[in-house]
Amino acid sequence: MSDEERDTIRERKHEELIDRASGGDRPTEPVHVHGEAEFDEVLSQYPLVLVDYHAEWCGPCKMLEPTVKTLAADSPAVVAKVDIDENQSLAQQQGIRGVPTLQLYAGGRQVEEVVGVRDEGSLRSLIEQHA
Repeated sequence: MSDEERDTIRERKHEELIDRASGGDRPTEPVHVHGEAEFDEVLSQYPLVLVDYHAEWCGPCKMLEPTVKTLAADSPAVVAKVDIDENQSLAQQQGIRGVPTLQLYAGGRQVEEVVGVRDEGSLRSLIEQHA
């Protein structure tokens, strides 16, 4: 099997993973969450959700932004963004003590949490473990 054939198979499997995880109809841009009701709605609507807790003043959050956008576009997870300054009670309820914090939810249940900046590959791997 050639490298080109392997790449084609990987790409097809990747697309199947995305379709299976999302039911074929999911946002490809980060969803900005404003409040607990909207947060609960996103978690109940999609089987796999990566929540990015961030703040406008946070330098590392800005460094993570391109990675978050890429994951929203082409990973099996829906990406939700929560500004901790605008949603202080939600951030407190979720135990957020620093930003950036990423929480991964599968079936509405938190399954992973990562604090700090991570590279795209490690976040993608984390997502695909639960897809």
